[in-house]
Amino acid sequence: MTTNQPLVQDQTLPAAAANPWWKGAVIYQVYPRSFADSNGDGIGDLAGITARLDYIAALGVDAIWLSPFYPSPMDDFGYDIADYCGVDPIFGSLADFDALVARAHALGLKVTTDLVFAHTSDQHAWFAESRASRENAKADWYVWADAKPDGSPPTNWQSVFGGPAWTWDARRGQYFMHNFLGTQPQLNVHSREVQDALLGVVRFWLDRGVDGFRIDAINFSMHDPELRDNPPAPPSNKVRTRPFDFQQKIYNQSHPDIALFLERIRALTDEYPGRFTVAEVGGDDAVREMKLFTAGERRLNSAYGFDFLYADRLTPQLVREAAEQWPDVPGLGWPSWAFENHDAPRAVSRWTPKGVDSAAYARMKMALLCALRGNIILYNGEELGLDQVEIPFELVKDPEALKNWPLTLSRDGARTPLPWAATEANAGFSAADPWLPLGPAHRDLAVDRQQGDPQSLLNLTRQLVALRAAHPALRLGRDDRWVAEGDLLAFDRIADGQHVRCLFNLGGEPIAIATHTAGGTPFVALNGADATALPPCGVLWLNLKGTN
Repeated sequence: MTTNQPLVQDQTLPAAAANPWWKGAVIYQVYPRSFADSNGDGIGDLAGITARLDYIAALGVDAIWLSPFYPSPMDDFGYDIADYCGVDPIFGSLADFDALVARAHALGLKVTTDLVFAHTSDQHAWFAESRASRENAKADWYVWADAKPDGSPPTNWQSVFGGPAWTWDARRGQYFMHNFLGTQPQLNVHSREVQDALLGVVRFWLDRGVDGFRIDAINFSMHDPELRDNPPAPPSNKVRTRPFDFQQKIYNQSHPDIALFLERIRALTDEYPGRFTVAEVGGDDAVREMKLFTAGERRLNSAYGFDFLYADRLTPQLVREAAEQWPDVPGLGWPSWAFENHDAPRAVSRWTPKGVDSAAYARMKMALLCALRGNIILYNGEELGLDQVEIPFELVKDPEALKNWPLTLSRDGARTPLPWAATEANAGFSAADPWLPLGPAHRDLAVDRQQGDPQSLLNLTRQLVALRAAHPALRLGRDDRWVAEGDLLAFDRIADGQHVRCLFNLGGEPIAIATHTAGGTPFVALNGADATALPPCGVLWLNLKGTN
């Protein structure tokens, strides 16, 4: 495959061995507010997603992941949930959700949803009852603590979004904990009753046909009951934009009992055949925690962290180090990878080297993601090559950016509406002004312009996803023979009699590769690559067994 001709998929490949649908899957993240608006209010909704599911299915992905659509005051745009078992009216109704699931399943797509179990909104009925007194039935469903003798907060813990992780509540005469916004009180997941209630949420959505869950910020779900202060972080040359960055986050999160709660979740999901669970795990100790949360057969199926999401540069060494932390050995979890999501700046804006064509870089980046061992997650718009949008301060909605402006880059720039039709009002996203402005370069990247262009990133993404699905080595194989030298990245994928070698130039200067391609038959060649050289952003995939 080159960028000058469409891919003709080889139909002679051996069938992959029986594996769970999710292993090696391609999962497409949908940010509902920004995907497609069906009712003309400027905000995306479930019916809009359903109407565009054919587009997602045509990508060849295995599943969608829906970011939160639950009832919420939207202080953190859905990650502050007021009712775990409903749909916010701006997104539609439970009937709309059921219709989405039915249509997705008819198209062969699995549906995964976000679960936010570390905290709720302060508008949740559980919190309203908990804060009413110290004696009610839900008094200990959240993390409450008395003030110190001088009236100050119980610990020195700081919130991710800035300021103390404690807010005084006069009704109870105590502080409540919040790792994020002050309107996102921390659930006391140590409580068996709270765990039971959360498992009830899991069962509610499983009974509605959901195929799996992405569990948000799960390492924040349990604190140190002894309420010990966090120690200061060691000196660093990195700019610290929040008080949170000045501490080692030892006691406000990452309690060892989290893994035991995950075993309860897994036991429940295993009652429903073919269900999938993946944890989001960030922080300074993420790799150890991801392995802990996915170890063996009794915990979650997979986990992903922020190896790439917050990386300022994409380097061969970064890719190699991240991948080699997950060798193919018994008992070790199965990784998932994302280059972009709703919390991180668009990767093409972060990573494209100065002087390098961003479109060529986007092609290389997509090919690299599709070659990695593990599950891969595509964020909506990534297949179009959308860049990060600069949102002026007066239009910023992101609460983290508002609290830390201008040192924290607004997450809004990665959450802008998808452009569906280049010449329509608001690029076909909505008949009304959208909740965030369109990116100035995004009309030219609209779906309708890319659909009919065999050279487009959209069509290349479809081809690469099809190749990944068709080749057991790419979807399920082990990786081997890593090379990370200068801007050259190379590795092998091996499985079921297949041996694929993948080479990438992550930089802006040509690289000679003849010594790495001997005996191989190229079947993917991007950005002018051939068996002797990789131009800037060049990609070469070779079959070392003589079949494509």
